[in-house]
Amino acid sequence: MKIDDLLGTAQDAITVRKVFGDPYEKDGLTLIPAARVAGGGGGGTGQDDEGQKGEGGGFGLRAHPAGVYVIRGGEVKWQPAVDPNRVVLAAAAVIITALVTRAWANRGGSPR
Repeated sequence: MKIDDLLGTAQDAITVRKVFGDPYEKDGLTLIPAARVAGGGGGGTGQDDEGQKGEGGGFGLRAHPAGVYVIRGGEVKWQPAVDPNRVVLAAAAVIITALVTRAWANRGGSPR
């Protein structure tokens, strides 16, 4: 892929549509989904000693749900998304910390 083509593809991929989804309306309630979006990329060109030229590059895009804007009766509220992976990770960290602390306390409370 040529660098110019890559830049065009990246610009098409990283748009406001990736951050805010299409509004959903029903019974006087409007929901506008939002996401956290991050991206990056790079590219380059080169030529070897025999005169052969080449170019290439790539980019990546990552998006996670952030929440939704809830619009009802002219009032806007933010409702954050709950990431179950983060909840499980936090619970695991608390449990591991408790187990290590308990084992350490049962040993006498101080390292020797």
